[in-house]
Amino acid sequence: MRAIEITEFGAPEVLALAERPTPEPKAGEVLIRVAAAGVNRPDVFQRKGAYAPPPGISDLPGLEVAGEIVGGALDAKHNPFGLELGDRVCALIAGGGYAEYVAAPLAQCLPVPKGLSDVEAASLPETFFTVWSNVFDRAQLGAGEGGANETLLVQGGSSGIGVTAIQIAHALGFRVFATAGSEEKCRACEALGAERAIDYRREDFVEVVKALTNDRGVDVILDMVGGNYVPRELSALADGGRLVLIAMLGGSKAEVSLNQIMRRRLTITGSTLRARPVEFKAKIAAQLKARVWPLLEEGRIRPVVFRVFPAAQAAEAHALMESSAHIGKIVLDWGATGA
Repeated sequence: MRAIEITEFGAPEVLALAERPTPEPKAGEVLIRVAAAGVNRPDVFQRKGAYAPPPGISDLPGLEVAGEIVGGALDAKHNPFGLELGDRVCALIAGGGYAEYVAAPLAQCLPVPKGLSDVEAASLPETFFTVWSNVFDRAQLGAGEGGANETLLVQGGSSGIGVTAIQIAHALGFRVFATAGSEEKCRACEALGAERAIDYRREDFVEVVKALTNDRGVDVILDMVGGNYVPRELSALADGGRLVLIAMLGGSKAEVSLNQIMRRRLTITGSTLRARPVEFKAKIAAQLKARVWPLLEEGRIRPVVFRVFPAAQAAEAHALMESSAHIGKIVLDWGATGA
């Protein structure tokens, strides 16, 4: 099969088209003929040598795909959605997605939502699994001191994670605020359901969310920045609020007031998803299928695909990702001319 390799750690140009053996699915896995694969920040970190795949996982980048099941044993034990050979699916994987075929845990495969293309479906798994796991499972949006009236602040609202978090929370009835780095990106966030998008280059998000919540603050913050954002985020939280960290684009260290955390009952948490066991991810898949897939099929949530590249142009896709000029997701298409 054709695949995109990381020939050495470095700039986008180290990504190259290569030939690899087609993977053999193990017990509980299926073989997917990949039509499209999503591009995500962890792929960039892996290309630079900063995010190695878990032991036993393919060295090829790529954490989400969409395509057709063409092999593997679809036993009932690992098949909660009743999938069959020939079905179109999208899947969360721990690596190997930049290839024409990938072996994926069956329990991490979801049927392509009705009405979506393979390219649109490939943009879903990584961000949807991540957002649900962190905003709703870890941070328990809607189950804290603010109850059903809880609010969410999404840092980096125009990113792939951001557009997903805004849409899911809004569709489930929560007030959502977001930060973004330009007027265009702010308007895009608001069009997706953010009540107010805050241009972090010219506005103080702490002041804005305080004003929007009658000085109460927000109940949950989804943060991809870390660093010196953390103490400011604690100030922006309501009493009993939860800060959930999923990336450290602004640095891995922060100085915080433990007194404030104790006195105001604040929670700082976070997670990574890639190395978690299949059983953990299967539970997220089940929640997405029950709670979010109907919203996709009804059109209340929609994939936001900024640009599609032929798979052979993965280097150009990574360059765009690193520029942060995109709004939403970037996808590689194995069927496109030049793939």
